[in-house]
Formats: sequence, C-alpha cells, structure tokens
Amino acid sequence: MTPANKVRQQFFAEFKEEAAFIVRAPGRVNLIGEHTDYNDGFVFPMAIDRATWIALRPRDDNKVFAISIDMDDRRDFALDDLRRPAEVDWLAYLTGVAWSLRERGYALRGWEGVVSGDVPIGSGLSSSAALELAAARAFQCVSGFEWDAAEMALACQRAENNWLGVNCGIMDQMISAAGIEDRALLIDCRSLETSTAPLPAGAAVVILDTGTRRGLVDSEYNERRAQCEAAARHFGIAALRDIDLETFERRVHELDPLMRKRARHVISENERTLQAREVMDAGDAAALGKLMIESHISLRDDFEVSSAALDAIVDCANAEAACYGARMTGAGFGGCAVALVEADEAGAFSEQVAANYQAATGNQPALYVSKASRGAETVFAAG
Repeated sequence: MTPANKVRQQFFAEFKEEAAFIVRAPGRVNLIGEHTDYNDGFVFPMAIDRATWIALRPRDDNKVFAISIDMDDRRDFALDDLRRPAEVDWLAYLTGVAWSLRERGYALRGWEGVVSGDVPIGSGLSSSAALELAAARAFQCVSGFEWDAAEMALACQRAENNWLGVNCGIMDQMISAAGIEDRALLIDCRSLETSTAPLPAGAAVVILDTGTRRGLVDSEYNERRAQCEAAARHFGIAALRDIDLETFERRVHELDPLMRKRARHVISENERTLQAREVMDAGDAAALGKLMIESHISLRDDFEVSSAALDAIVDCANAEAACYGARMTGAGFGGCAVALVEADEAGAFSEQVAANYQAATGNQPALYVSKASRGAETVFAAG
C-alpha cells in the first residue's frame, strides 16, 4: 500500500471522516554538488518519487495532534507552548516548523492528522526535509497563508538549524519545496535562484542504498564546515564559491595540506556542478557521468566523507557497461550513492550491482530507479 493510501485510510479509521487535505513533500537525491551548499555554492539535486504524506483536517483550537504510522506513535503539542525537544524525534520536526513559521510572523491554526512516508530514514535522501516541508504544507492548508517555496525552505532550514541543532545548508529544504517533475534543479545556494535541466534522453537515475547508515556524521560535518570557513577567511572571501580553481591553484601553497584538500573539493565541485548544467542541456549522458565520477573521487580523497561501503557500491556501479557514472550522494559516511545509467538497462543494472555489492561486502543493498517529482504540494483539498 502506498503512503498516500495509508494516511488516507488511517485518517478515516481514526476520525471517522475523510481528510480535509492531503499533502506530500519529497525526499531528494543530489546528482552533483556535494558539501557546496553551506559554502554558498551550487547544487544540482532532483526531488525523488518518494515522499512524506500527511492527511489532515483543521482544529478549532491551537493544538496539533499527529499520528505517525511509521513510528507507531501519536503525539500532540500546543502552538502557544512550543518547547525545544530534549532529544530529536519525529515530532520535533513538526514543532520546529511551527516555531520557525511563527517566528517569521505566520499566524498558525492547529490541525490533526496522520503521517507516513517512504523516504528511507538516515540514508542521505533527506527524509527530514520531506517531513519538514510536508508539515509546512499542512500548516499552510489550515492557516491560509500564501505558499512561497523559497520562503518555506528557509523557514524549514531555520527549524533544523536553530530548533533541532543540525547545521545544514539550504539544499535539502529547497529541492523538497521547489522540485520540478522530470527536471533536476540547479540551485544557487547564495541567492536561491534556480534553473532546471532535463536528464539526458535515454538515461535513468538509480539510487544505490548501501544498507549502511551514517556514523559520527554530525561531528565530522561540523568539522568540514569549519575547515571550509577557515579557508575562506584565509583568502579574504565570504565563502569558497568566491574563488575559482585557477586562482586557488596559484595560492594553494598558502594552506596546510588538510585545509588544501578540503578547499580543493569545494571549489572544483562548484565548477563540476556548473559544467553539469551545460552537458545536461546538451543531452550528453557520458559527460555527465564523467563529472559524477570525478565528484566521487574528490569526495573520497579530498573531502574524505565517503566510506568503504559507498566506495564499494560506486565501484560495482561503474564496472557495469550500462553505467555512465556513479558517486556517493548526501553528507556521506554511509547511506546512498547515485548512478546515471542507460534507461533500458536500469533493471538489469540494478540486479547485477546489488548481487556484486552484496558478494563484496555482505551488506544487503536496496536499489531503485527514481524519477524527478514535484516539490511540496497539496494533492487533495475537500470542497
């Protein structure tokens, strides 16, 4: 049963009537542009056809009552008594979005509903952003304010940064808010300007879940961010997006070896991401695949955020003739990789890579072909 049907049926079972609204917000896979978003750089994700869904109706008071099918949990909170969570759980994302929207001046109304999704948690496909944007859509439905994708993305990012304590960039929330069907979205993480590009004709995106989950990612992530900021300060620039690769190579000797590697990844990744737009517009799958391979090598060797499992599944993917290129995606240290493959061979490719990866590592992977979907939306509104 799909998450959409799950929330609809569970809502009726719980409240004895049809939901007034059903909303969804997608997870994402980033095709290229990793660890560039918090450096004011460029990213090129697509919203995937896996999402968080909420079936809901408005309440007459200021409370939110939510049932999570996936967590087998039911919780409530009052909009005028929002409290930071002692630990981060699924409800903390709802309270964080409510807090952030209220801080930005939105008058919120309470609601009650049922939540479910099929974005794998902890896999690097942004299940957290999907939940945040679905919650924002729920509040928008019952409260009646105008939906602005960039504004909602910023609100949800602020919830994650300041309510949940996760120092993320804007990419995950922005693509979940503003995704375009059948298109990848090039995002300028400084201006939030976006442009779209289609996948090359005859190519498909396959998500490669290693079956491993991230470890030590928070401390490592914050360390990488601090190293990037220190490199930018050294060069007297606001962020590493403000220096090109040629200038960097002339001055690379000024940095210590570790900071040199970190900065080189970000600067070269920005250039690869902008090149990706050009080759996608040209429909050049082979060139896009080459950029993805180069991206993985940079993430593995210079930024050092890959893992043995990610390297193994990327190697298995790149060994297949149908694969144009593969790379890790997300923060790293586990989770998922992404491959660009010949669409007609995507099924056979997935089976072969899964078998080879499991034989090499003993891990049970999950591979699935994914299509680019729309961003957060209301899919049903009564009346």
